[in-house]
This record gives sequence, C-alpha cells and structure tokens, in this order.
Amino acid sequence: MVAETGTPQALPLRLRAKLLAPELPVAECANILWQKVQRRGLLRDEALLAARLPRGADIELLPTQALLEAAADLAVELDHPAYDCRYLAPAVASDCSFVSTDERFPRRLGQARRTALREMAISLSAAAAL
Repeated sequence: MVAETGTPQALPLRLRAKLLAPELPVAECANILWQKVQRRGLLRDEALLAARLPRGADIELLPTQALLEAAADLAVELDHPAYDCRYLAPAVASDCSFVSTDERFPRRLGQARRTALREMAISLSAAAAL
C-alpha cells in the first residue's frame, strides 16, 4: 500500500461498504506510482509491488465509456467539470452514497436541484466519522 492523504480515513470504508468507481483510477494509480519513483518517494520494485495491489481490492470498476453520457448530463446539470462527474455517475446509477476526498465537491452537490444528489454526497472526513 502507498499511503496518500485520506488513506487512514478511506481504509475502514472498504470494510463497511461496496465500492464502485470508473476504471479511471487504474491509470491514475500507475501515474502516481511513476511520480513517486521520479521524486524518489518509492523504489522501482516498491512501485511495481504497489501496482499489483488494486487487483485484489474489492472495488467494482465500471467502464468509463459507459459512464460518458451520465457524466456529461451531471456536469451540465451541476455546472461542474465532467471529470469529477465520472466518479459521481456510478453512485447515481446505483443509488448509493458518493464519497469524495475533495471537500468542495460534496458541498457543491449539497446545492444541487435534485434532492437525491444533495442527499448522496458526503466528504471522506464525514464518512470516516460515521
């Protein structure tokens, strides 16, 4: 495991809830590991070991292409970048909570017109406190 900001709060959530995400984090993880090696935060072998860990994670990864329309619709509705809305789309489709490390995004959703969107958004720090 490679600790990042929010890791201590996020780990217990894996035991309490089913996790859904777009496939996007897989590529993001590879890039983060590369950056850590470049900045001498990890050795190459450590990065390669860490790259194997997501295979064993109990996270349902959804194809990003299938989320494109829903993410675009949410982006337009919320006047918020579609990049973030690609993470929100699986929660909306599955009618489950949306937890974000970005404290601003749940606050933004708290102002949404749709009640369901307002009620599903929670910050990582708030989720960890539950």
